[in-house]
Amino acid sequence: MKILVIEDNIEMLQDIKSFLQEEGNVCEIAPSYRSAQDKIGIFPYDILVVDITLPDGNGLDIIKAVKKENIDAGIVIISAKNAVGDKVLGLEIGADDYLTKPFYLAELNARIKAIYRRKVYNGSKEIHFNEIKIKPDSYEVFIHDRLLNLTKKEFDIIHFFVVNRHRLLTKEAIAEHLWGDHIEMADSYKFIYTHMANLRKKIAKKGGKDYIQSIYSVGYKFTDRE
Repeated sequence: MKILVIEDNIEMLQDIKSFLQEEGNVCEIAPSYRSAQDKIGIFPYDILVVDITLPDGNGLDIIKAVKKENIDAGIVIISAKNAVGDKVLGLEIGADDYLTKPFYLAELNARIKAIYRRKVYNGSKEIHFNEIKIKPDSYEVFIHDRLLNLTKKEFDIIHFFVVNRHRLLTKEAIAEHLWGDHIEMADSYKFIYTHMANLRKKIAKKGGKDYIQSIYSVGYKFTDRE
C-alpha cells in the first residue's frame, strides 16, 4: 500500500512511518495542512491517515477536499479528540474509520489493512485473477497454486497490476506507487523494465500466462482482454 500520514507531532509521525514501512508499505508524511495538500495533489495514495488538528488548518477540510475531487483513497482519522460530534462528522464526510489517541501502532495498521481489504478485495484476505492468487498479508503470490519466489518490488508490481487490472498504468504511476515521492530523484525508469523482465520470467517458469501488455512509450496494462 501507498500511505500518506498527516500529523503535526513529528515524533509520532516518524513512529507511524517507521512501523508502516516495516510492514512493507510505501509511507510518506506531511506535518502540515499545506504539505498534505501538495502531496495529495501530486501523488496517488491508497490510504490517508489524517489528524484533525493541524498547525495551519483542519484535517476535516482535507477529507472534504479529497471527497470533492473524487480521490479514491481510504481514510483513517487519528485525533486526540474523543468527542462523539467529531467522530460522527468525520465519518459523515467520508472517513472510513476513527482512532482516538493514544493508540497502538499495531491497531492502526490492522484498521488500515481492513479498510484496504474492503476497498480492493471486497473483504477477502486474498485476491484472484485467473491462475494467479495473491495473499497480501503474507506477501505471497501463487501461480496454479505454486508459490513464486519474488523480491519485495516484484511482489509490489504484480499486486499493483492485479488490483488495477485492465487499466493503463503509466511508468510514472508505477514508479510513484512503488517508491513514493523519492522517485523524483531518478533520472530514468530503466529499473522498472528490469523488475518487469524478472517478474515475467518467474511467472512463465511456473506455467503462468503473460498478462503484462507493454504500451509503447507510455506504460503497461495487466489484462486478459484483447
